Amino acid sequence: MAKLPIAALLLALTLVPGTLVPVTRAEDPATPRLTLALIGDSTVCDYPADSNKRGWGQLLPEFLAPSVTVLNEARGGLSTKTYPAELWQKVLSAKPDFVLIQFGHNDSHPKEKPEATDAATDYRENLRRFVREAREAGIEPILVTPVRRRYFKNGAPSSGLVPYADAMKAVAAELGVKLVDLHASSGELLARLGEEGSTRLTPNQINPASTNRKGDRTHFTAEGARVIAALVAADLRELDARLKLSIRPPAPEAPHPAQTARPAP
Repeated sequence: MAKLPIAALLLALTLVPGTLVPVTRAEDPATPRLTLALIGDSTVCDYPADSNKRGWGQLLPEFLAPSVTVLNEARGGLSTKTYPAELWQKVLSAKPDFVLIQFGHNDSHPKEKPEATDAATDYRENLRRFVREAREAGIEPILVTPVRRRYFKNGAPSSGLVPYADAMKAVAAELGVKLVDLHASSGELLARLGEEGSTRLTPNQINPASTNRKGDRTHFTAEGARVIAALVAADLRELDARLKLSIRPPAPEAPHPAQTARPAP
C-alpha cells in the first residue's frame, strides 16, 4: 500500500459531481515508455461507453503519463481458474513491462461454481503459475489484492474477500512479487466514507432475479472506478522508479482524484 496515509491520500477528492477530473499534463521527454498489462475480472475490465459501469483498469490511464500504454485484458466473470489460456498468451506475447494481476471476486464464489477456487490451495497455485509464466516471458508481475465490495456489517466494510487477499499477500511474500494491497486501501476508503457516503461509487441497481436486495455493490460507476484507479496509481508509484516517473503526481493548483473524500451530503 502507498506510504502516504489514507487521510493524506484522500485530501483533495470530494465526492461531488464535476470534481473528479485528473490533471492533464504534456509528455515529459524523461518519462520512460512503458506498457502495463492488466488481467482480472469485471472490477478491472473495460466497459462500453454507454454502460453505467467502469472498471478501475479503464480509468487507470487518466493517472499515467502519455508515454505509458495500457493493455487491459481483464474480463467479467473470470477467476484465476477460468482466465482463458489464449488471453493470457496474448498478454505474454505482447511483452509488456509489467502485468497487474487482480483476482478474487469470482474465485470466492460457492465451491460448486466452475470459477470457484479455494483460497488456501488452487487459488495460490494459480497465482504462482501466473507469476512464473510472466517472469519466464521477461515481464514483471504485480499482484493486486481484490478490491472490496461495497458491503458493510455493523458499520464496517465487509471482510468476505479477506481469505483471498491474505492468500495473495502470502504468495507475493513467498515469491518476492511486488504487491498493491488494494483490498486494504479500498477498505480504508470505504470505512472513511461509510455506507451512505460511498453510495455513488457503485451502480446499486437491484436485479429482480437476485435475492440480493442491496443492489450491485461490486462494480463501479465512473466516479467509483476513478477513485479506485487513483488508489492503485498511488501504490504503483511506490513500487518501482520507472512507475514513479510515469504516474502523474497531483498538481498544486488542482486536486488529485484520490486525495480527499467526504461523505455525500
